[in-house]
Amino acid sequence: MIKRRFSIPIHYQILITLIAGGFFGYFFPDATNYTNWFGVLFLRALNMIIIPLILLSISTGVASVGNADNLGRLGLKTMGYYVLSTLAAILTGFLLVRVIKPGVGADLGFKTSVENLSSIHDSFGTTLINIIPSNIFEALMKGQMLSIIFFAILFGFFITKVDDKPRILIVDVFNAALDVIMKITLFVIAFTPAGIFSITARVIAQQIQMGNEISEVISRLGLYFITVMLGLLIHGLVTLPLAVKLLGKANPVKHLKNMVTPLLTAFSTSSSNATLPLSMKAVEFEDGVSNKITSFTLPLGATINMNGTALYECVAVIFIAQAYGIDLTIGQQVIVVLTALLAAIGSAGIPMAGLVMMTVVLNAVGLPLEGIGLILAVDRILDMFRTTINVFGDTCGAVIIAKSEGETLNI
Repeated sequence: MIKRRFSIPIHYQILITLIAGGFFGYFFPDATNYTNWFGVLFLRALNMIIIPLILLSISTGVASVGNADNLGRLGLKTMGYYVLSTLAAILTGFLLVRVIKPGVGADLGFKTSVENLSSIHDSFGTTLINIIPSNIFEALMKGQMLSIIFFAILFGFFITKVDDKPRILIVDVFNAALDVIMKITLFVIAFTPAGIFSITARVIAQQIQMGNEISEVISRLGLYFITVMLGLLIHGLVTLPLAVKLLGKANPVKHLKNMVTPLLTAFSTSSSNATLPLSMKAVEFEDGVSNKITSFTLPLGATINMNGTALYECVAVIFIAQAYGIDLTIGQQVIVVLTALLAAIGSAGIPMAGLVMMTVVLNAVGLPLEGIGLILAVDRILDMFRTTINVFGDTCGAVIIAKSEGETLNI
């Protein structure tokens, strides 16, 4: 008689280790020095596979799309969804911060020093130019995601323009390489629970060691924290599920259940890019979205579709204005909304990138960069939540676009 092995689904393992890591970091912050190494190794392993995964998946995905008309249609749908969903998130945050007014009467003495943020706005104007890499190997080495994505789309498109024999050879080689990368991805994913424990423990321990008693910080920035959280919850639990239901004609509850593993990973790592391998696996194998759609939409979304970041930037900038007693004009408020949209697109899928890109929005309306110090104490906590919404928005987009292309899904 064969005995069945007892196994806990990975999303439950991640949830358990997420909670355990939080308690460990809170009660034994000094002991995290002995566990940090595994979280570092886990993130390095994920980052190791991100660039080859993006390059191969987008190239093969675009090559499988076929002609320019199909690629143009798919690209238009994808970008249209990204812009509209991000704008919906920004407007949600904008309305909440205008109604709740969390910055009125805020404690201006409760600030953290901010360094090395003033120069970021200088390079933002050249973002579109820098999408085209002057050296693709340099872009690959430096992890310049927009440049890599541009080259991958271009390469994949022109694969379809060569003769049949070399085209079939290139596609077969790339598909084989992508299969290998996915095998490596599955191997790395097996260590996710242990990595999540280490990362969560480190984050909580860092807050304790910096003197940021979490309950005190949240209480002193309570209204701001609640405003951002409420906006993220509305967008994540109302707006995006409605889009999946109405636009995608799919079941948003089933989709959410299928996405538990990548969402918990996004929450703990605060990185859309690090979560990408898990998102692609879940969307393709759990939801049933084709590799063609998954390979095109998710790597692109992890780089430029930042719903949660855009909402947070809008709320944070208006909060800072309220705290300093600056009444923004209607024109300035419109600039905040539009600049938050552009800044979210320019944000890298790495921890706290949104905080850096906020300087773009602050400069656009003439607010002091020192205002970022007002919100820095709770930014790491909120970063975990907004990254989760970023990833969920990407996966919802993949489902909606797949259904619009006539695919039959599992949800």
